Amino acid sequence: MIVEIGYGGGEHLALEAANHPETGYIGCEVFTGGIGKMVQTIAAEGLENIRLFTDDAFKLLTELPDASLDEVYLLYPDPWPKTRHHKRRFVSPTTLAELARVIRPGGVFHFATDIEDYANWTLAHIVRTPEFAFAPEKPGDWHQPYPGWQATRYEQKARREGRMISFYLSFMRA
Repeated sequence: MIVEIGYGGGEHLALEAANHPETGYIGCEVFTGGIGKMVQTIAAEGLENIRLFTDDAFKLLTELPDASLDEVYLLYPDPWPKTRHHKRRFVSPTTLAELARVIRPGGVFHFATDIEDYANWTLAHIVRTPEFAFAPEKPGDWHQPYPGWQATRYEQKARREGRMISFYLSFMRA
């Protein structure tokens, strides 16, 4: 089972589900426009392996059984750039503890952003979470998209706005 948190328009989620019909997916999104677009895509493409959760993803994580997920994707989340709003960022000690609980050993938490501060924030929190390992093979690996990557509309928007560098961080569950 794979979860995508904040799937936006659902481009990545739909592509992954279509490419891996034997795998179950849960997409978490709270915004009506994204939910509506994903429902349309599921119907149009006949994707029978996606379920949608339309509330706060943390609520879903707290209800999942231990070691029940193979992967979790958090792609281009709201960076909440103002310091006073950092508490709203999804990556936190609390959410990482839940992710560590629900991702099976050997599973992966994928995080992508075009905001360097949020990439640094995530790395700083992950290194204090012993259940996860960050082990790129060589320097700069984190700027290479995941295998089979299709740019999300948020990534395309970032590039149009001149934010050309993205961070694709993957953390292995120990």
